Amino acid sequence: MAPTPAQVTAALATVNDPEIRRPITELDMVKGVEISAAGDVRVDIYLTVAGCPMRDTITRDVTRAVGALDGVRGVRVELDVMSTEQRKNLQTKLRGNRGPEKEIPFARPGSLTRVFAVASGKGGVGKSSVTVNLAAAMTANGLKVGIVDADIYGHSVPRMLGVEGRPTKVEDMIMPPVSHGIKVISVGMFKPPGNSAVVWRGPMLDRALHQFLADVFWGDLDVLLLDLPPGTGDIAISVAQRLPSAELLIVTTPQQAAAEVAERAGSIAAQTHQQIAGVIENMSWLPCPHCDERVSVFGEGGGQTVADALARTLGTRVPLLGQIPIDVRLREGGDSGKPLVLTDPDAAASVELIAVANRLGKKSASLVGRPLGLAPTAR
Repeated sequence: MAPTPAQVTAALATVNDPEIRRPITELDMVKGVEISAAGDVRVDIYLTVAGCPMRDTITRDVTRAVGALDGVRGVRVELDVMSTEQRKNLQTKLRGNRGPEKEIPFARPGSLTRVFAVASGKGGVGKSSVTVNLAAAMTANGLKVGIVDADIYGHSVPRMLGVEGRPTKVEDMIMPPVSHGIKVISVGMFKPPGNSAVVWRGPMLDRALHQFLADVFWGDLDVLLLDLPPGTGDIAISVAQRLPSAELLIVTTPQQAAAEVAERAGSIAAQTHQQIAGVIENMSWLPCPHCDERVSVFGEGGGQTVADALARTLGTRVPLLGQIPIDVRLREGGDSGKPLVLTDPDAAASVELIAVANRLGKKSASLVGRPLGLAPTAR
């Protein structure tokens, strides 16, 4: 006996759009269903845009879901493209029926997404590697995580996550690519082919950051990580203004010269009134390949020095969250797009990164710096 339309619809409800991560039935992507008495099923699907890069994935998932029903002899999937009006309706639905305003969801009062701005005083301390591996570890732990590659001039996150291709646009809303379960956006996804430089000044940088935060459909994230450029320039200031609840994560190496610069990067919190989640010391030590003894290639104590100095400056506790050892495979994973915490979670560097990710992934019970949505009333 052929399946009923209700059974086919129920099967289609188990198919998620691979970019939006919600059921295609909920997104009004099912154009129609035809079922013959012999059990042949035709499913017409609306794609959000022509040339959708996920068309093959959608076709495969629909075929698999409907084909698993009893009585189905064959499945044929026909693809169409949404009209402009349908895309606008989809955009409104994804924004919670609030219309097409350019609002940053993470800046709304009551947002449940914890935002971390990963900063460093200088380049070359492994800030992006730390960001990517923390995101991968959190995702592996069941959290929904996104990364904004806010290092506009030195963007490297797409390579480190193995992201290829460009984001899909639905009207003026951008669907971020997903890799290793992590949603990610970067200016590198919008540049012409090749390794050309980005030559922008302050206002353009601020505009790009706002678009990454407001125009991208992030969905319901547990954690958003922003990989900031080194120092305390335009992007760091824009993040403080646009995401005042973002917590700073300071990355340094043990070297005292690096620690001094990292301290200056963290001290911006005193002027922007941001919280500092803690300090991460990268490249802390190297296990000797012969005797496994720890070799302090870049000295010792830089991370704790930064944490103590920032605690004195801000008058609050700033923890040293972890000390990541040097591991060649951490660099190799960044080049190949496979984070070390996923390929070898038992490596010493992975163990430390996973411990930091677990600590940061826990919801903060503090109400400090959080808007409570209260208004005074007359007595």
